[in-house]
Amino acid sequence: MTDAPEQNVPEVTVETPAAPVVEAPRESRGRGRGGDRGGRGGDRGGRGGDRGRGRRREEKPRSEFDQKIIALRRVARVVAGGRRFSFSAAVVAGDRKGRVGVGIGKGADTQLAVDKAFRDAKRQMIRVRTNEDMTITHDVLAKESSGIVAIRPAPDRGLVAGSSVKTVLELAGIKDVTAKVLSGSKNKLNIARATIKALASLKK
Repeated sequence: MTDAPEQNVPEVTVETPAAPVVEAPRESRGRGRGGDRGGRGGDRGGRGGDRGRGRRREEKPRSEFDQKIIALRRVARVVAGGRRFSFSAAVVAGDRKGRVGVGIGKGADTQLAVDKAFRDAKRQMIRVRTNEDMTITHDVLAKESSGIVAIRPAPDRGLVAGSSVKTVLELAGIKDVTAKVLSGSKNKLNIARATIKALASLKK
């Protein structure tokens, strides 16, 4: 037997098409929104900074009057549902140049009561008649409710007084006087009002 001659058979390469790559829609959506949110957050941060700059609080001008609290207490009002508590404040205000006043105020908190009392003190201010040395020229005596106060000039002795009398005289700017509380009452509001009444009775 004779061998058959070998035939050259061409090699055929079959290319299998690659499967298309499809990105998961959920991941793409999450990434896109996250990026947008990040960008929006930056914008919001910038806007917040602008708003913060525009809302800077302006400092309130200082009042020409000094104030001092002489009495602060909690009061109660009886109503059908029970007791309602509030605060009562007594304040002395003055410019230390001859003007002084006493006021009272009530509010739900202490700051509100003090502000009301300060406004009331400014409405009731008086101008004290003094000489060039910011002292009084004669003795004065006044009574207000249960408070009795006597004030007399005392050259080169400074301010000698106690209780709320000293507070009123200091804020009025009066110097070189002595004052004495003649009543047995220790009510600071009545004593301060008696002092105001005494200063108002001064003559030129």
